[in-house]
Parts: sequence; structure tokens; C-alpha cells
Amino acid sequence: MSGLTVPGLTVLGAGGWGTALAVNGARAEQPVTLWARRPDFAARLAEVRENREYLPGSLLPESVRLTSDLAEAVAGAEWALVVVPSVGVPDLLADLPRTLGVVLCAKGLAPDGGRLTDLARKLGFARVAVLSGPNHAEEVGRGLPAATVVASTDEPLALAAQMALMTPSLRVYTSTDEVGVELGGVLKNVIALAAGLGDGLQLGDNAKATLITRGLREMGRYLLSQGAQEETVYGLSGLGDLVATATSAHSRNRAAGEAMARGQTPAQGGKVVEGLRTAGLLDAWATAHGHDLPIVRAVARVASGEWTPVVGLRHLMERDAKAEHDE
Repeated sequence: MSGLTVPGLTVLGAGGWGTALAVNGARAEQPVTLWARRPDFAARLAEVRENREYLPGSLLPESVRLTSDLAEAVAGAEWALVVVPSVGVPDLLADLPRTLGVVLCAKGLAPDGGRLTDLARKLGFARVAVLSGPNHAEEVGRGLPAATVVASTDEPLALAAQMALMTPSLRVYTSTDEVGVELGGVLKNVIALAAGLGDGLQLGDNAKATLITRGLREMGRYLLSQGAQEETVYGLSGLGDLVATATSAHSRNRAAGEAMARGQTPAQGGKVVEGLRTAGLLDAWATAHGHDLPIVRAVARVASGEWTPVVGLRHLMERDAKAEHDE
């Protein structure tokens, strides 16, 4: 399989994370194309050079070209970053040429509960990768130090993405464990919702540390059942992303959980809260396959309105006594 060059960076999706990746790409002194679905939004970004709706404070350099024409955005590109919410990935992929390499950046599941990388391959894309890590768009956009992982069984695609995204402020690692890197990003959103519920209930630091630790255990149990490598669970896209998302004020999943605990709407200013949808899909999977994911179950049932946050907490705290490392 031939290698891929890095003639520039194509970013499909102008939300907060897509904008941050475009800004980061511009720091590498390469031409960047940023595609926005809405023509009026793309025009506004081109005019004010700032994504005031999704990433205020991070200016778009003049080297970032804005467009709402998808065909124009990918013209001449060998690969692109797909940076739209998971629910929007199927429709976007359906409109892309199958010769394009795609690096999926959403941290969610396909409509059927499967992996987005599997969906991309079913749609006919031969070159597929996934990018995930402890990466709050607000900080990457400002150029604060961070690291991420791009995983693919297609080494040339992973290396091309690594070369395009590596800057003095963003360190990019590669991995061949697509399953682990992708699903770590999925699970951490649900655990972050639980962390936010705990924050809203003012449960304290002991509870937060317990939740993150047991959440990591749950994450590992699920990832390994799907064929992930154990080392990925404890890497940037596993433990690293879990810590960042469960503790940060930037985390929309954590903030959504906090709002739910206070009886408020979990909506985040029009931004997608991936964990709300993911929790239900994972709970259904665990029930169907006989797996024990108690934090996922509690979050799913609180999110659906079946349980209150206090009832969810009680279900977690009153489980049968067992040794710490018993499954």
C-alpha cells in the first residue's frame, strides 16, 4: 500500500474540536481547509476569523481556508479529519469519495451501537483511522501543551496524520489498536457524566477518585471484551482521556452530569453531549451480553429518567460486597 503525503490539512467539521485542530494545523505552517456544513456559518468564520459559537478566543489564521462546499473541501486531498458528532458521521461519510482516507475524531458510537471505524469500512472506505486523547478544544486552540493518539492498521495514514498534526504544543503518538483508542474515547464520556452527577450532588473528592478508578476498571472490562490491547486502557486515549474529561471545567459531559444532578437540562449551548446517547447504547449492549457495567447502567438510567441521581448513587453504593479485583 502506498504512502500518503502531507500537502495540507483538511478538517471536516467546524465545531470546537474541528476549529482547534485547524488552528493547530496552521501552527505547523501548512495550508488548512476547514469545512463548515452551514454556508452562513462558514462565511461568518471567514469574515471574523474566530469561532465565537463553539471556540471563542482562538483566532483562525489567514492560512485557514473556510468553505461550505464539501467537494471543494476534499478536492486534491488524500485524507481528511472527520470532526463532526457521531450522529452526523454516517451522513458525512456517505457524501465523501471512497478513495479518501478518513481520520475519525468523534467520541461516540454508530447508530447501531457499533464502532464508527467499522461503519466507515462497511461504506467502502479502505483507509480509516481514529484520533483520540485528553484533548479539550479550548486548550489545544490556545496552544497549551497536549498529546493525542492516532490509531490505524494503515500505517501510512497514521503517520501522515501524525506529521500533519504534530506541533510544539501538540504531541501526536501512533497506535495500531484502533479498537482500544476508539472505544476508550466512547467510555470516558459516560464516566465523565457520572463524575458530573457526583459534582452536582457535592459528593466530594473521595467519591470522585473512587469513580474514576472504578470507571477505569469498567472501561478496561469493556475494551478487552472488544479485542483492545490492555496497554491502551492505561494510555492517553484511556486513562488520560478519562481523567481529563471527568475532572475538567471544559468537559461538556461532566458539566451535563452536574446540571442533571441539579435538576437542570443537560444541554450544553447547542453542543453535542456524546455520553448521553452512548450510555444507553452501552447499557443495552451490557444487558444483552451479560456484562457488568454498573456505572454505565446507573448513568443510562439517570439519563433516561428511570432513576434519579440519588437512586443511581444508591444502586452503586449498595452493590454486593466483593474483593476489589473480582469481576
